[in-house]
Amino acid sequence: MPLTLEAIEADITTLALDAIVNAASESLSGGGGVDGAIHRAAGPGLMDECRAIPMLRPRVRCPTGEAVITGGHRLPARYVIHTVGPVWHGGHKGEPALLASCYRRCLTLARDQELSSIAFPAISCGVFGYPFTEAVAIAVTEVRAFAEEPGSLTRIVFCCFGNRALDAYRSALAA
Repeated sequence: MPLTLEAIEADITTLALDAIVNAASESLSGGGGVDGAIHRAAGPGLMDECRAIPMLRPRVRCPTGEAVITGGHRLPARYVIHTVGPVWHGGHKGEPALLASCYRRCLTLARDQELSSIAFPAISCGVFGYPFTEAVAIAVTEVRAFAEEPGSLTRIVFCCFGNRALDAYRSALAA
């Protein structure tokens, strides 16, 4: 089955896909934005599962640029793939490479779990301050590169909040 890449405007917590991606903090302790919404919708079991992930160093269960997978709990998605995007510091502290790594690590986990569908939010574009246009370009480039590899994924969704985001993703996908 061919791989479909698409952008939709939706609440990521309502998507009945194999996995949704959480733009998380390194501690995996919930928070605001997408992270908080996913934790609220998933219920306390998600936090319990996140807390069970061992700390790699103080307050870090998942380093920036990496990803871990948990169950979806009360979400319609079977899994949540948590990834930690970089905080924007002007682009001179490795932010583009770290953001690209987030997408690659999430897609690798999805492939390793033999998932067929996954949805991404705009990683690092909220409170982490990553410039939206640059983040969209990295996201689409990484997903397209991954799509060239064999695997079980048949649907990759960019889940957008608002028309500006939707238009940016659709333009990047059309280019």
